Amino acid sequence: MQNVLNVLRNLPEGEYGLLVFSQLKQEMIQSINPDLEIPLASAAKLAIAFCVVKFIEEGRYTWNEKVSPMRFDPREDSQELYPHFQQRSSLLLREAVEMMIACHDRFVAQCVVNVVGGWEVVNATLQKYYPTIHVNDDPRDGQNKGQLSEVFELFQTIMRGYTETPELWVPIINGLVRQQDKIEALPAHIINQMTGGLNHAVINIGVIGEFSKHPFLFALGARNLPNRATNTDADESIQEALQLLYDAYASQETLLIN
Repeated sequence: MQNVLNVLRNLPEGEYGLLVFSQLKQEMIQSINPDLEIPLASAAKLAIAFCVVKFIEEGRYTWNEKVSPMRFDPREDSQELYPHFQQRSSLLLREAVEMMIACHDRFVAQCVVNVVGGWEVVNATLQKYYPTIHVNDDPRDGQNKGQLSEVFELFQTIMRGYTETPELWVPIINGLVRQQDKIEALPAHIINQMTGGLNHAVINIGVIGEFSKHPFLFALGARNLPNRATNTDADESIQEALQLLYDAYASQETLLIN
């Protein structure tokens, strides 16, 4: 784990935070700058999906609600991941939430939010649980943000919910597994993460390791970075840190087997 921190400390400039939870030990094994406030960008869609599940738990909606009309963002990859949805004028709520996560699609997110009452309703529910998290219709808006520790807690709640009542949380997990933000040096099934990025900030939230073999849960955020459009140093450092985080997970599994 020290290798991970060494890489992050060598970021060219800016601030970073990292939280790592071991499913095997059932404890936080790393917590650096948990109070860091970070822009969420596309990662805000996890928060929207969390609210949808809460509404379903309360009986306000079901996963079979009709989401209509549908609109897909042509800049995202829904044509590649969901070619069979492209001509549909409506989706079921479960399909729309999965697609929103998998494709980081802001237009689909807006359609989902419209069905469940609008942004004020979503934020009011969200902030009952996580007061620092705020989401809106523009992923690039600076008010689309949250404290890293609360973003991690939200994700941990999703993962715990999937373990306890998978039928309720599975659309979120399906989207997480299907999305394309992979790390080149790692097998695709080893890292399942939701990412958000702006020119000067980035956040990665997800699972590293095999779902069935005590994976790590993590949240890594950095802000005030050099412009990522022209300087890739921070992105390369974060990818290296995630590779090293996988090495730490693999070492844990090796010790467990032995």
